[in-house]
Amino acid sequence: MKIFLLPGLYNSGPGHWQSLWETSLPDVERVQQTNWEQPDRDLWVQTLSAAINVCDDDIVLVAHSLGCALTAWWVAQDCPGVLDKSKVKAALLVAPPGVNRGNFPAPSFAPMPTTSFPFPVKVVASADDPWCEIEVAENWARLWGATFHNIGAYGHINGDSGLGGWKQGQDYLSSMLNEIRAGRKN
Repeated sequence: MKIFLLPGLYNSGPGHWQSLWETSLPDVERVQQTNWEQPDRDLWVQTLSAAINVCDDDIVLVAHSLGCALTAWWVAQDCPGVLDKSKVKAALLVAPPGVNRGNFPAPSFAPMPTTSFPFPVKVVASADDPWCEIEVAENWARLWGATFHNIGAYGHINGDSGLGGWKQGQDYLSSMLNEIRAGRKN
């Protein structure tokens, strides 16, 4: 099972839990976008599809912030260009951003798609995220058919949140992987 990290705007810095997972967990790979500062939705979707196509294993997407919107757009556009859509087994979406806000710095990602996901999804949000109200994140989770987790007041659940390797997030990921593996045995 391959874990694809989908960072948000400006990528994830060295203190971000995604970067720490990349260096400490097995089978983790960051999907590298060509422009982290001025993201273009269509290019980001194409890059994700290309990464999925060259992967020979099943995949779990682990997205943060704008990476959540990327995942939602990829699903809403029916996984464009992906040769085997069944490779993506689940997604962990952390701190989805309020792309519908007028001042959001990546306008090509608005509005947030509300298409139901064809695979299991967990959405994790913070009660005091400056980029998205908890009620908005919870509503998106409901529309996507996701399990929703409010982890309390941890800001944007990023490097500034003081989470380090974010053990709770690793537990969410482990739970998803165990569920996928259990499903394979049946």
